[in-house]
Amino acid sequence: MAIENSYKIRTKGKNLFLRVVKGHFMKSNGHMNYYIDVTKQKSKLSEALAVADELAPHYNNMVINTILCLDEMQVVATCMAQKLTNSGFMNVNSNQAIYILTPEKISAGRFIFREESIPLISDKNVLILTSSVATGRTTSVAMDAIKYYGGKVVGLASIYSAINECGGVQVCSAFDANDLDGYYCVPPHECPLCKAGHNVDGVVNSYGFSRG
Repeated sequence: MAIENSYKIRTKGKNLFLRVVKGHFMKSNGHMNYYIDVTKQKSKLSEALAVADELAPHYNNMVINTILCLDEMQVVATCMAQKLTNSGFMNVNSNQAIYILTPEKISAGRFIFREESIPLISDKNVLILTSSVATGRTTSVAMDAIKYYGGKVVGLASIYSAINECGGVQVCSAFDANDLDGYYCVPPHECPLCKAGHNVDGVVNSYGFSRG
C-alpha cells in the first residue's frame, strides 16, 4: 500500500477536496479502511481558506469567543476567525476578537490548559476545530476539558466527520461518511480486514501516516 495511491474527492468548492487512500489502517482507537490525508488543508493557505469558506458560514449566527484547535488546525482556525470577524459578513462576530488556542495533551490522553490560557476558555463560547472525527472519543475529551475549565462548547467543526453529533453538539464538516464508500472505524476485534487475514498497511494519527 503506497500513499501515492491516494485519490481526491471534490466538492463544489474550487480548492476544496479530500485526499484518501483505501486500505487497512490502525489508529489509537481502532482500525479503519480509509486513510484521510488532510496535511495540505492544514498547512497550505489556499486549501485552508477553502475549508474555512465551507465551515465558517455554519457559525455566522453563533457567538464564538475562542476556537480550540485539535490536530494542528491553527491555520484553518485563523482563516475561520478572519471570516467570522470580517465586518463585510452578516454575522454576530463582526469586528469582535476571536481567540485561537491549542490545548496541552497529557497522560491518558487528557487535555489541560495552563494559567495563562484559562481566561480564554472560562466563561467563553468555544468552537472545537479538528481535522477529522471518526468515533468522537478525542473530541469528547476536549469537550470535557472545556467544561471543566468553565467554558461552553457551542460548536464542533471538522474537515471530515463520520458522525453527525458528539455529546449533544452537532458536527459540521466539509466531508462526511457519505463521501467514502463503506467507510468504517471499529475496534480491532471487530475489523473485517483483520478477520479476513489482511495485514495492516500503516499506522495513522493526527501527524499523518507511517507504513506498516
